[in-house]
Amino acid sequence: MVSLNPELTEIPVERLHRRRSVKWAMYPDALPAWVAEMDFPLAPPVKRALIEAVELDDCGYGSPPELGLAAAFAEFAAARLGWEVDAAMVAASPNVVAALTAVLGAVTDPGARVVINTPVYHPFFAIVEECGCELAEAPLVDGELDPEAIEREFAGGAAALILCSPHNPAGSVPSREQLEAIAAAAARHGAWVLADEIHAPLTLSGAEHVPFLTVSEAAREHGVAFSSASKTFNLAGLQCAEIITASARAAALVEALPFGAKHGGHLGAIGAIAGFREGGPWLDDVLAVLDHNRALLGELLAERLPEVGYRPPRAGYLAWLDLRELGLGEDPAAPILERGGLALNSGPTFGPQGAGFARLNFGTSPALVEEAVARIARAVGR
Repeated sequence: MVSLNPELTEIPVERLHRRRSVKWAMYPDALPAWVAEMDFPLAPPVKRALIEAVELDDCGYGSPPELGLAAAFAEFAAARLGWEVDAAMVAASPNVVAALTAVLGAVTDPGARVVINTPVYHPFFAIVEECGCELAEAPLVDGELDPEAIEREFAGGAAALILCSPHNPAGSVPSREQLEAIAAAAARHGAWVLADEIHAPLTLSGAEHVPFLTVSEAAREHGVAFSSASKTFNLAGLQCAEIITASARAAALVEALPFGAKHGGHLGAIGAIAGFREGGPWLDDVLAVLDHNRALLGELLAERLPEVGYRPPRAGYLAWLDLRELGLGEDPAAPILERGGLALNSGPTFGPQGAGFARLNFGTSPALVEEAVARIARAVGR
């Protein structure tokens, strides 16, 4: 049995309640298992780097290129993902949503159709709307991408796909064959693929993340990838992400983006660089806890709520729960919050396929995973 780091498994809930981030502040009287931030203590190298910056009063304007963010990301991608990234093709950005919005706006005209794979990360809907584009859905099939449906949308004139890989909330990890098919379809129809790969370093045992830009020349010519330390090292509040390209065509597109789209936060870059370069041992410990928690969640549901549909995610710390058999209506998160005191993400916000579903965050201690299941059970009178 794998030994788990007690600093990650024995988290005092009283300490968590002192946090002021949205996860813990939004529902002060409930146990939060919703927004995608983990409860684990920061990686020690990240904490040291941030403390040093604060002690130096070093909280001014950021300059991620001079700090070495691109090189640090390239080193991390090679070591953790087997992805050879040209640091010269990496640009900083405040966050992945902002970067996706800027790039989508650059590759589409108002009214263009943009494909998303529902149920999917809910800000994608807002990104498409903000760019003045029309939504096109190519829903998942049994939790997996449907390349044929994506190609049908491209053939019908869709200009771009916002690809979530690994997928949120399904937790699926697209195969190389699926990604190759999508890249080939984009090339045939002159479309772009914008690959949000923010959860890639959190791919769990038994699965392998394939970076989209590595699968073919078509992917490199028609793709842009997006990443950040924000999920991997729990740094969302520090506002720093990466836009990655692998062709002159895509790089020129990113080069032409406005200044604000390519300006990550100073502390965000400091924290990300420390994580990328020194956070490997901590990340290995986190992955071991997440692997344990996804199995524990399955065991607890099978024991206490066998009607709940649960497909263990292959990446990340988000569980997509099918709660339709519990009779809690289209948005089961609402009665679970009211009756059980547990905050989950509302399934319908991820698209129409989310009716009767909710998303649960298990990036926490095993004890709080157990408490979360107990509160769902309480909500249905068990």
